[in-house]
Amino acid sequence: MDPFTHAVPLDRANPVDTPFPILTAAQLARVRAHGTPQSFGVAEVIVPEGQAPARCLVVTSGRIEVVQPAGAAPPVLIARLGPGQFTGETTLLSGRRALVQIQGAEPGEVFSLTRDQLLALVQTDAELSDVFMRAFLLRRVELIAYGLGDAVLIGSGRSADTLRLQEFLGRNGHPYAHIDVDQTSEVQELLDRFKVNSHDVPVLICRGTTVFRNPSNEEVATCLGFNDEIDIDRLRDLVVVGAGPAGLAAAVYAASEGLDVLVVESFAAGGQAGSSSKIENYLGFPAGISGQDLAERAYSQVQKFGGEILIAEKGVRLDCNVLPYALGLADGRRVQARTLVIATGASYRRLGLENLARFEGAGIYYAATAIEARACRGEDAVVVGGGNSAGQAAVFLAPLVRRLYVLVRSDPAQTMSRYLLRRIEQSPNTVLLTQTEVVKLEGSEHLERISWRNRDTGVTEVNDVRHLFSMTGAVPATDWVGSCVTRDAKGFIKTGPDLSEAELRASAWPLTRPPHLLETSMPGVFAVGDVRSGSLKRVAAAVGEGSAAIALVHRALDKREGVPNA
Repeated sequence: MDPFTHAVPLDRANPVDTPFPILTAAQLARVRAHGTPQSFGVAEVIVPEGQAPARCLVVTSGRIEVVQPAGAAPPVLIARLGPGQFTGETTLLSGRRALVQIQGAEPGEVFSLTRDQLLALVQTDAELSDVFMRAFLLRRVELIAYGLGDAVLIGSGRSADTLRLQEFLGRNGHPYAHIDVDQTSEVQELLDRFKVNSHDVPVLICRGTTVFRNPSNEEVATCLGFNDEIDIDRLRDLVVVGAGPAGLAAAVYAASEGLDVLVVESFAAGGQAGSSSKIENYLGFPAGISGQDLAERAYSQVQKFGGEILIAEKGVRLDCNVLPYALGLADGRRVQARTLVIATGASYRRLGLENLARFEGAGIYYAATAIEARACRGEDAVVVGGGNSAGQAAVFLAPLVRRLYVLVRSDPAQTMSRYLLRRIEQSPNTVLLTQTEVVKLEGSEHLERISWRNRDTGVTEVNDVRHLFSMTGAVPATDWVGSCVTRDAKGFIKTGPDLSEAELRASAWPLTRPPHLLETSMPGVFAVGDVRSGSLKRVAAAVGEGSAAIALVHRALDKREGVPNA
C-alpha cells in the first residue's frame, strides 16, 4: 500500500511542459562535470527539509522521492524521480533552505550540485540552462498552486495583518498553506497543537516548528531564510535600491555583465507594477502578462546570473559623505557600494480622508491581485483613479464583483490607455463616474459605506460598498536620500541634463564632466524608473532605463571617468 497522500498528479501527459523532464545521455555527461557523486539507499534521507542551502540532485541510477513531511500524516508525496531526472526549484537559485525532503526509494546514485555549481552550469550551458530554468519555474508554480511550502498561515479574511502576510508571501513567490479561521471549523485542533488560540491570529507556523503571532515581514523573511546566504558586509560594484521593473532590469544586466550586484528591496520584487493583474501593452506579450509573473521571471534571471536580492530590508539613509558610498538599513547595518542605482519608485497617493488608516487592509486596498479579489468576490467594489493601473484593476475586478464603480476626478481619456477605457465603458456591471471623488468612509472594524461627490453638480451619494481600490497619483520614495541628491519640487530625483549649473554647484559636483544621462548630482549614483524626475511612468520605460543605466555604471567604474570611489 502506498504510504503517501498525493498532492499533485505524478504523471504528466505533455512531455514538453512537464516540470520533471528527463535529461539525455549527452546532457547527463555534461552535468557530471559540475557535480559530486553520492550513493543512497532505500528510505535514506538525502536532503532533509530545511537544509541550508538546498542542493540540486541529478539521478543517475535508482529512484528518489520528493516529500513534504511537515508533520503530515501520512506525508505528502510530490514526485518520484528516476534516472535522468533532477530535483530543485527556484529556491536553489537564491541559496535558500530546502522546502521539501528528498529520500531514496530504490538504491542508486545521484550527482549533487551546490548553488555555485548549479549557477556555473546554467551560465555556461545554454541548452541545460533552458531545461533547468523552465523546470524550476514550473515547479514553483505547482508548489504555490497546491500550497506545498514550509509555512502555514492561519488568519481571518477580515484581518488587515492576514492580508499583509498573504501579500508578502505571495508577492515573494513563496509557497504556503492558508487556513481561514472564518471558514474552517477544524482549525482549533491545529491551534491547540501549537498552543495558540483564535485571538492570536494571524499566526504563521514556520517549517512546522516555529510559531509566530502576527509576525512582521522581517520576522517572516528571517524564519524562512530569505536572506541567509547573502553577505551584506562585502563591498559591491553596484547596489540597486528597489526591485521594481527598473531595479530588476538594472540587476539583470549588471549581473549578466559580471558586476557584483546586490538589490535591496523592502517588500517584494516587482514594485508597484508587481500588483498589476495584467499588463497588455508590454512589448512581446500580446496576451498580456501579470506584474507578478513579470517580476518572478526577472527575479529568477537576476539569480541565474549570480546577482543577489535582499528581501524585507529597507534602505533608510544614504551616507554620501563616505567613500565608498554606504546604504544604511533599518536594522542599523550598512551596505557599501562603488556605485548605486536608485529605483525605489513611487507609491499611490493616500486619499485625504478621515478613517483612511483604520480601513487600510480592511476594505481599502492598494493592489488588485487574486488575494484582494477573493475578499470582494460577488460584492460591490470601487476603483479610484484614472491611470493605467486603475484601468487594469477595473478590468480584472469587473468579472468577479457584483457591481464595480470607477471614480475619476477628471477625464480618463487623457490619462488611461484607450483599450482599457473601452473595456470599462463596455463592461455591463461597471459604472464609470467622471468628475467624482470620495468624500467619506464609514464602518466599524471593516469598511461598510462610501460617500462620493460629483465635483460639477455637488451631489453626494452614499453607497453600501465594502471594498475600495485606491490607485491615484504618485508619491516618490525618496525621503531616505536626504540632501545627498538633488530633487525636484515634488521629491522626484533629478538626473543628467535636468540638473542646472546652479544645482550642480550647490551639490559640489566634483568632476569636470557633466552628469551622465541618468546620473544624479552625486557621481556614480543613478536614478531610474518612476523615482526619477521626468520619467514616463511606464513599465517598458522603467525597464529601458534600468538596463541603460548599467552602461553608464561601467563608465562610472572606469577610473578615467574620475568617479572618486570607483
